Amino acid sequence: MSLSLSEVLLNQPWLFVWGALLLGLIVGSFLNVLIWRLPKILAREWRAQAHDILGLPAEPKGPTYNLLLPHSCCPHCAQPIRPWENIPLLSYLLLKGRCSHCHEPISLRYPLTELACGLLSAYVAWHFGFGWQAGWVMLLSWGLLAMSLIDVDHQLLPDVLVLPLLWLGLILNQFGLFVTPADAFWGAVAGYLSLWSVFWLFKLITGKDGMGYGDFKLLAMLGAWGGWQILPMTLLLSSLVGAISGLVLLRVRNAQTSMPMPFGPYLAIAGWIALLWGGQITDFYLQSVGFK
Repeated sequence: MSLSLSEVLLNQPWLFVWGALLLGLIVGSFLNVLIWRLPKILAREWRAQAHDILGLPAEPKGPTYNLLLPHSCCPHCAQPIRPWENIPLLSYLLLKGRCSHCHEPISLRYPLTELACGLLSAYVAWHFGFGWQAGWVMLLSWGLLAMSLIDVDHQLLPDVLVLPLLWLGLILNQFGLFVTPADAFWGAVAGYLSLWSVFWLFKLITGKDGMGYGDFKLLAMLGAWGGWQILPMTLLLSSLVGAISGLVLLRVRNAQTSMPMPFGPYLAIAGWIALLWGGQITDFYLQSVGFK
């Protein structure tokens, strides 16, 4: 009797892990486009809205620019990238990291993003096994990776990425996929209000903005997925890693302490860790201090 694909993946978990790795590499290639183009698309939309609100003449309409068009090209010579030059990781290795036309170097960030996306997807598949949880957490991981890199480049966490994932977490947990509906709801509320409160307290004391509103929404989104229980660990880990990384960057770059540093990537990493291992980390800590 022949087995269905789902039965094969259940019986052969390594096939699911390898399939997730390949899918992640492909998605990582798309994320490179998303990370590069989405801020530019949003900037164009904001300029058009500003012209409309201020009653200014509309800017001349340029060529189509979205996530699909124009086709990807070399940033140095504008040579279109052919399909066989866009195979995740493999094309970069075969081209030895250079454009086939002008031979200028291709940023190492592109293959590293593809590799990170592939490895995250494979680990999620291994951690959860074949099922709905793995599929949805892969989607969350891809979103967190894209948001983090956009935040690094532009100090921006786009609502078009954060808010759909926030609502998706609430919807999924209506069916108890990760936590109860109540835990997800209060996780979103507490996630937003905790950083919102810190923001206003800091502003009242210093008169300056200590973080962006996108950070509030990102923590709310993580709370919607993992419940209020993951928030303390997420805040603790992100603050710790952020403080250490900030000190290292200040030392290496000899930057000023007033230089803005994105907090979104630290929240994303800490929230992802808390969602996957929060229970085990908490149990280990309680055992180590003698509470269990």
